[in-house]
Amino acid sequence: MNPAAVPEFFNFTGDIFDGWARSHPRNPALWCVDGVTGVEQRFTFQEFSRLGAQAANVFRSKGVRRGDRVLVMLPRIWQWWAAMLGLTRLGAVPIPATLQLTPRDVAYRLKTARIHAVLTNADGLAKVEGFDGLCLATCAPPTGWVDFNAALKLAAAEFAGERTRANDAGIIYFTSATTGEPKMVLHTQASYGLGHRVTGELWLDSKPGDVHWNISDLGWGKAAWSSFFGPWHMGACVFAVDIHGKFEPSHTLDLLAQFPVTTWCAPPTALRLMVRQNLPKWRFPHLRHCVTAGEPLNPEIIKLWKSATGLDLYEGYGQTESVILAGNFRSQRRVVRPGSMGTATPGFDLALLDKALCEVPDGNEGEIAVRVNPARPLGLFREYWLNPEESAAKFQGDWYLTGDRAVRDSEGYFWFVGRADDVIKSAGYRIGPFEVESVLLEHPAVLEAAVVGKPDPVRGQIVKAFVILRDGFTADDELKHELQQHCKHVAAPYKYPREIEFLGELPKTVSGKTRHVELRHRQTALEAR
Repeated sequence: MNPAAVPEFFNFTGDIFDGWARSHPRNPALWCVDGVTGVEQRFTFQEFSRLGAQAANVFRSKGVRRGDRVLVMLPRIWQWWAAMLGLTRLGAVPIPATLQLTPRDVAYRLKTARIHAVLTNADGLAKVEGFDGLCLATCAPPTGWVDFNAALKLAAAEFAGERTRANDAGIIYFTSATTGEPKMVLHTQASYGLGHRVTGELWLDSKPGDVHWNISDLGWGKAAWSSFFGPWHMGACVFAVDIHGKFEPSHTLDLLAQFPVTTWCAPPTALRLMVRQNLPKWRFPHLRHCVTAGEPLNPEIIKLWKSATGLDLYEGYGQTESVILAGNFRSQRRVVRPGSMGTATPGFDLALLDKALCEVPDGNEGEIAVRVNPARPLGLFREYWLNPEESAAKFQGDWYLTGDRAVRDSEGYFWFVGRADDVIKSAGYRIGPFEVESVLLEHPAVLEAAVVGKPDPVRGQIVKAFVILRDGFTADDELKHELQQHCKHVAAPYKYPREIEFLGELPKTVSGKTRHVELRHRQTALEAR
């Protein structure tokens, strides 16, 4: 959407969700399944519009006002969606958080974001001890806490309040930072609530009647993309499974086969595990469209998925700070190129820049940037809240700098190289860790891999790989040599990992991305011994 066409007043709940409740009141809006008991709960747009109004009334009655920050830390249960709609309708600012956070993580968020209220369940109660603000629980509440479920039942199903402006604060996400403490990404009512129209229409390919399942955790930005704004913009039904405990790829595939899911979103971390299952034994008769984002997906995984299911995986690229910036879009009917981030999203001027903020020619590596001058596109965050230095570092000249590096080919497809800090410089060569990781994953012994640069007095850096093996393979020097030869054969010889270390698991952020910085620190600590 042209930024000039953004209305003065906008509210996703009132203008988009309630619009579907008025035009298609009986269409399914939310379908929640308990992954252990199998209990299902379904809601139409009309029913859930009322629940969203009740939630807004509950928060307002307890003293939450426009602009107040509310930490929402819940599993995949319907109360999360009700709270998000209610807070958005009220003009308060939800801050979604994962239950994987430690008490220290939660304390940092409570203090840094100046949280006014917290909504959580039994698993989150102990993590907010000492908080003196408003506390609401979806379980039997401790003394001093509000029973959210009971309060909803007593609240009015109609909400009357002032309209929110399009540029009002809308939602805050803490980034899953690779270095330092997480930053607060502040979006307006419009930048996510209106901006994610392109995510739902072009990338998710959502339509009324679709049942869309995003298996990602609700505590990070992908939930806004694919579990809230995106599909509901298009009138699709959001499907959610509350899976208790650790992710199990076979269980997820069972559910995908059991329920009439038509469009599906899974992060690369999960897909890498799922393709190692005996995929051909499952059938997904209703599934028509699959997407993935969060980090680049290795071409080998895309090929294995297509071979087993007959379906393409449509990659998309964006950040917590944005809506989808580039992608493989079904509606454009362009060839899906495995491993490519796709082409620029309509409405965004993407470029690859050098250090002087000059555009590099096609075929050359540069930092992905979004043009913000003379017109700032809808879909970018407002700022890193309370962090003007970081905001200034990201918005330079006519550009928003993503910190990601890529190459664009002559047909406009972008190919991810790595985070700026992760690119390896060895003997005059620049090596993207993602390419080496992808080659390693093509070897039958490798389950997961992460590549970093290790300081070297001669070459500057060498490529070092951390590898997790599949069951049945032995971590020994013979296998290391085999993996090195495999990389030399598949990729350019200078890219092969001169060192390989076998691990039991890779360090991950709470959103499931590999923490390359932690692996570099591990290497530094080993050398200091």
